Amino acid sequence: MSVWDEVVGQEPAVAVLSAAAADPQAMTHAWLLTGPPGSGRSTAARAFAAALQCTSGGCGTCRDCTTALAGTHENVTLVATEGLHLRVDDTRPLVQLAARAPAGGRWRVIVVEDADRLNDASGNVLLKALEEPAPRTVWLLCAPSPGDVLVTVRSRCRRVHLRIPPADAVAALLVTRDGAEPHAAAVAARAASCHVGVARRLARDPAARARRDAVLELAGRVRGVGDAVLAASELVETAQDESAAASSERDAAERAELLRALGAPEGGRLPPALRSQVTELEKEQKRRSTRAQRDVLDRAMTDLLSLYRDVLVVQLGAGVDLVNVEHATLVEHLAAHGDATTTLRRMDVIGQARTRLAANVAPLLAVEAMMVGLRPQC
Repeated sequence: MSVWDEVVGQEPAVAVLSAAAADPQAMTHAWLLTGPPGSGRSTAARAFAAALQCTSGGCGTCRDCTTALAGTHENVTLVATEGLHLRVDDTRPLVQLAARAPAGGRWRVIVVEDADRLNDASGNVLLKALEEPAPRTVWLLCAPSPGDVLVTVRSRCRRVHLRIPPADAVAALLVTRDGAEPHAAAVAARAASCHVGVARRLARDPAARARRDAVLELAGRVRGVGDAVLAASELVETAQDESAAASSERDAAERAELLRALGAPEGGRLPPALRSQVTELEKEQKRRSTRAQRDVLDRAMTDLLSLYRDVLVVQLGAGVDLVNVEHATLVEHLAAHGDATTTLRRMDVIGQARTRLAANVAPLLAVEAMMVGLRPQC
């Protein structure tokens, strides 16, 4: 057993990280782990943090390894924003923490899972800690690509790139770790485009599979502008419902806990002195909900891209396996009613919608424009 067991399909990156963990004299104070969604950046960062704390280099069974992987080690801090950005208020405490020596451990490790969400202000705060590193502090920053991180930050980090893991490696992990049936695991791995977290959800949750199927079926229903507008509305409403269902219980619990801490009555009128704290909590919850909704929409767009990838494979006679084998009939239908040029144009339309969504365009407008672009051309 090892802390690297769940870092699937990343042998070159694991070799670099494990070698660094084994040689404290050659350690770098700041690392930037990059890779496409689903490559396991956060998993690799946690495994590296555990290996740095373990006297055996990451045995996977000792207290240091198990607590670091679980996020409860006293010298390992995990930071993952649920909002659209990491703000100054998020990064300033990290800089202060980084200046302290580890409490009885080998290293103080700070893992920032969303370094691409640093803005100019929060990035400049973090930069100070990277320019003047404490002797036993290690920063592990994660982002999709180096270009997603402020140039001043990434220039002070050692980079390790992760690749998309092979489908068979992801399927094997689902079988051994989650007890998934081998065929279901293989289907989930392909459908998730080898994104380990998404594959696990598809393998275990029938509702998640049903939602994905419904997204793909939208591509076959769009015949004109009216269909496109209706499909966009349906997709955005689904994302909103899924986001609300995931957060409503948590939001209510957070509000109740805050009111108890403030000594305010639940459901009663708040004193003016307490309203600002409740308002700040509500703003944070709204930011979290907005990001969750956009993450759901982005995943739906990625699923549509995989569908049109299959369509292109059929149109070009590429002779490679389909990602969406269970939707082969739809793939054949779309391939027969268009050509490769049309399919590439549709894939570009989806890519533009993802860019617009990331640029804070109103979700409904971005999705409507995408669906209109997916309709058959007269």
